[in-house]
Amino acid sequence: MKLYMTPGSCSTAIHILLEELEEVFEAHIVNLPAGDQFKPDYLAINPKANIPALVRPDGSVLTEVPAIAFWLAKTRRKGKFWPDNPEDETRALETMIFVASSIHGHGFARYFAPGHFCADSALHESVKAQGLALAQKGLALVNRQLEGRDWVAQSFSAADPVLFYVVFWADKVGMRLPANILRHYRTMLARPAVNQVLREEGYRPETLAKGA
Repeated sequence: MKLYMTPGSCSTAIHILLEELEEVFEAHIVNLPAGDQFKPDYLAINPKANIPALVRPDGSVLTEVPAIAFWLAKTRRKGKFWPDNPEDETRALETMIFVASSIHGHGFARYFAPGHFCADSALHESVKAQGLALAQKGLALVNRQLEGRDWVAQSFSAADPVLFYVVFWADKVGMRLPANILRHYRTMLARPAVNQVLREEGYRPETLAKGA
């Protein structure tokens, strides 16, 4: 398989899941600031011009973090990282969709790309502040779901790396993390595959979760 990714982005979730599954894959870096996502070669793979994109063994392409995570967890290693009961399966899907569409799409997207939401640069700081507030609200909601649980589902699943990437962003921008979210984040940071992926993507795991 081939993973088209950007270090430190939402694609980190898929990178972690591939390593957890011990899959053999090629990593291809898409430089978003340089506009690689709009180049013809990449558009031929992913016309949506976003990341990540996963080219599967049969040559077909999957996009969108929740969809890629679901497929990997459900079909690889005999479904090792996908819940085996309807309730946990539903909660895992619910969390992945909420992370990608709300915490990321409405929250952090405003912080990292305010120009996509407002053309007036004089208002960008206000847009960024709104984005952080939305992300904080979203994390507070997931924090409630994690009460009394170590993982999003009954055990480690694809939903956990997906939640991890937005918490990683929250940590990087200095956001105070709710107690259950922080516990989950530290547990994820202790996993060898997560540690390996962060180092490969240019980060030092030992410096994370210090001020949270």
